[in-house]
Amino acid sequence: MNLHEYQAKELLKKFNVPVQEGYACSTPHEAEEAYRQIKTQYGSNFAVVKAQIHAGGRGKGKVRETGVHGVKVVKSLDEVSDTAQKILGGTLVTIQTGEAGKVVNKILVAQDMYYEGPTERKEFYLSILLDRAKGQNVIMYSTEGGMDIEEVAHHTPEKIYKEWVHPGGGLQGFQARKIAFNLGLHGEAFKNMTKFVTNLYNAYVGLDCSMLEINPLFKAADNKIVAVDCKMNLDDNALMRHSDLSALRDLTEEDPTEVEAGKHNLNFVKLDGNVGCMVNGAGLAMATMDMIKLSGGEPANFLDVGGTANAQTVEAGFRIIMKDPKVKAILINIFGGIVRCDRVAQGVIDAYKNMGNINIPIIVRLQGTNAEEAKKLIDESGLKVQSAILLSEAAELVNKAVA
Repeated sequence: MNLHEYQAKELLKKFNVPVQEGYACSTPHEAEEAYRQIKTQYGSNFAVVKAQIHAGGRGKGKVRETGVHGVKVVKSLDEVSDTAQKILGGTLVTIQTGEAGKVVNKILVAQDMYYEGPTERKEFYLSILLDRAKGQNVIMYSTEGGMDIEEVAHHTPEKIYKEWVHPGGGLQGFQARKIAFNLGLHGEAFKNMTKFVTNLYNAYVGLDCSMLEINPLFKAADNKIVAVDCKMNLDDNALMRHSDLSALRDLTEEDPTEVEAGKHNLNFVKLDGNVGCMVNGAGLAMATMDMIKLSGGEPANFLDVGGTANAQTVEAGFRIIMKDPKVKAILINIFGGIVRCDRVAQGVIDAYKNMGNINIPIIVRLQGTNAEEAKKLIDESGLKVQSAILLSEAAELVNKAVA
C-alpha cells in the first residue's frame, strides 16, 4: 500500500525521524492558512508547495492544464494561493505517471529547508528495501541525492553504496556510522546522520514497510539531517498488524477496477492487452498469460480467483474484465483442485445471462474436480461459450479470436 508524502512523514515522526514540517491542504484557502502558520513558526517568507500523488518525479513534472511544476517554492501569500489553484484539481504528468498523469487532490505546504547557516547544505539519497536474493534488508545510499538520482544510478553506479542488514541482529551501530562516513560527514552532522539512519531503519521494520525512500535526505546549513521527501510503501500482508494504517489508503490513487476486484477478494492487475483471462492460482495464471502471448494475443489482465471461487466471485471477475474496452476475447482456465469446476461454470453462465448480450468470444477450459459436470452445464446452457479440454486447444481458439 502506497502512502502520500504527508502521511509517510507523520509516521516517521513517531519514530523520532526529523522531517520537513508542513500541512496537507485540499483547498487554496487551507494552503493560505498553512503558509501563515509556517511563516509564524519559522520566521521565513519562503515555503514549498508540493503536489501529493503516488508517483515520483513531481519536481520535473507539470500540471497539464496550467503548466506549473508539481513542486514549487513560493515566497508570498498571493503566490501560495495562485500555485494552489493551479495545482489542485489538475492532472500532474511526470516520468512515472506517463502521459495519463494523476489528478492532484491534495498539496503539502512545507517549510523551506534551504536557509543560510555556518556550513554547506547538501542533498543525499537513502532508501531501504528487501534484497530478495540475499534474504536481507538493504540500505542504498548516495552522496548524489535530488531529482536526478536515476541518472546517477545509470551513469555512475559506483556512487551508489549498499549496506545489508542481517535479520537476526538488526542494524548495528558501526553500520550507521559507516553510512555517515561514506556520505562524507563529520562532527555534529555525522552524529545526526547516525541517529537518523538508526531511527529510519526502526521505522522501516516497525511499520512493516516494503520500501522506504528518502530523496532528498538533506543536511541543512545548521547540520540538521532532515527527510525533505519520503516515499513509503507498506506490506499489504502485514496490515493485519496495523489496523490504524489501513485507513491511510487512498483509493483515488488506485485503478478503479483493481479496487473493485479487491472488494470481491480477487487478485487482479490491469494490463494493456486484448485477451482477458480468469484463472485459479497465481502460477497457472502466469502460465496462461504466457500461452496467450504465444498464441498471438496480449493478456489484458492478471486475475486469480483463488481456491474458494464460487458463482458470485466468478461473475464479479467477469464483469471487471468486461469493463476493459480493449478486450477482444476472454479465456477462463480453471484447474479444479480445491475449487469446483461446476461452480465456475455456473458463474460464467450467470454472468452471461445477467450481463445480457456479450459479443466477444469466451473460451473456457475446465479440468479437475467436477470438470465433466461443468462441461455439461456449459454445453446445455445454449450460450456462445467455446469449451476446450487441452491447453493447446484453448490457445488455438484464442488465436482465432484475436486474429
